Amino acid sequence: MYQICVSGAARGESVEEGRALATELGIAIAQAGHALMTGATIGLPNYAAEAYKKAGGKMSVGISPASSKVEHVMKYRLPTLAYDTIVYSGLHYAGRDALLITSSDAVVSVGGRLGTLHEFTIAFETNTPIGFLQGAGGISDEIKRLLDLAKPLHRHGDEVFFNTSAAGLLKDLTGHLDKEHAKYRDLYQ
Repeated sequence: MYQICVSGAARGESVEEGRALATELGIAIAQAGHALMTGATIGLPNYAAEAYKKAGGKMSVGISPASSKVEHVMKYRLPTLAYDTIVYSGLHYAGRDALLITSSDAVVSVGGRLGTLHEFTIAFETNTPIGFLQGAGGISDEIKRLLDLAKPLHRHGDEVFFNTSAAGLLKDLTGHLDKEHAKYRDLYQ
């Protein structure tokens, strides 16, 4: 079982454009038997978490920017129901993003805005495999162009995947993880 992070827009145009994709993604992660992680936020990550739970997912974890449940709900106005557990990091959004991405085996982004771009750069710099579920607009549709700009500066990028199918993208990511962790396969059972 891998820990798969779902990243994506909390607000904006790509939330409505990507709702069906986020739902499809949550279901695919549950059906594959992986744990789901998000930033415990609204929008696309929460749609994925809700679908994951409805599909019988085993473990959904939210990493909150807040330092307590009260702050999570009252100050940040974030959801709780789709999560088996929420870690109240107290790290605000920037710190929460770093903890979320580096705690995940892989990341799947849907749509997105600035926060999704931030999570992408963390994944890219830490060599955390990341996939972009295409079709929701937002920053996910601009990543290929950004990667082309970064090529002269970075030699890696083999950990970035693109697909229009949630199940297909998850298969690409887990195939990469299976190869990367072949020696330690028993640890992921």
